[in-house]
Amino acid sequence: MKLGLGSYAFRWSIGIGNIQPDVPMTAFEVLDIANKHGLKLVQYADNMPLDRLSAEDHKALKAQADGYGMALELGTQCFNAEQLARYIPIGERIGSKILRVALDAEDAFVPVPELAAQLKELLVDARKAGMRIAIENHFNYPSPRMVELLDAVSDDSLGVCLDVANSICAGEWPMTTVRMLAPYTINLHLKDYEITPDPYGVGFRIHGTPLGEGRAEISEILDCLSHCPDDMSVILEHWLPQSDDMEETRRIEHEWLARTVAAAKRLVPGDHG
Repeated sequence: MKLGLGSYAFRWSIGIGNIQPDVPMTAFEVLDIANKHGLKLVQYADNMPLDRLSAEDHKALKAQADGYGMALELGTQCFNAEQLARYIPIGERIGSKILRVALDAEDAFVPVPELAAQLKELLVDARKAGMRIAIENHFNYPSPRMVELLDAVSDDSLGVCLDVANSICAGEWPMTTVRMLAPYTINLHLKDYEITPDPYGVGFRIHGTPLGEGRAEISEILDCLSHCPDDMSVILEHWLPQSDDMEETRRIEHEWLARTVAAAKRLVPGDHG
């Protein structure tokens, strides 16, 4: 498996919503950091939308990745046929083999046959660009519905970007999600999490940890994916909570990434030298 960096590992340094740093991290800086950690690729998600860069920027990013001997992958949020059609040429420009798409609550209201028909049309252009579309299981799109959609399309160019923790929000225990979606997986988002009881006994909180330091059943997850190709990308992310000191939070992003990369090189099979 090829270890890669997901741009969501730096959500606070890049900026998200109304929390924006004075000088946001750039796509080129993310690539440079991944290279310094010895990772094989970078996946740019919707928190760093590459459609805001120019075609010349895309070519420069690809050139920098080529110089490092690294690959690039592309991602966007929500299913919107027009947006996906715009992203396919970007993916072709940067040499991406994966276009990751996250479906969410609004998409769950779209009838599966309608989504399937739109996907079938897009897959024609994706194949011409040398890409496969990987749908990520997200917070409010249940995995059984995802399976229904994948079976309706029934195309090798479409698969799952399996996130090992997202579907907790959809009422699924992580290993339930993993076992359900593993047969369709072509891309993996690997993160870890902890469940902490409220000090007054009023429920509990799910929050991120560096990889290997929480509850994620890493070996079991990887066992479920043993059928996947050796060159499948494993994208490292984390759920670092924000704090009152955002400068410190952004510093900790680097610290968590270092611990996550070290754990991934130990736990994930493959040549990570």
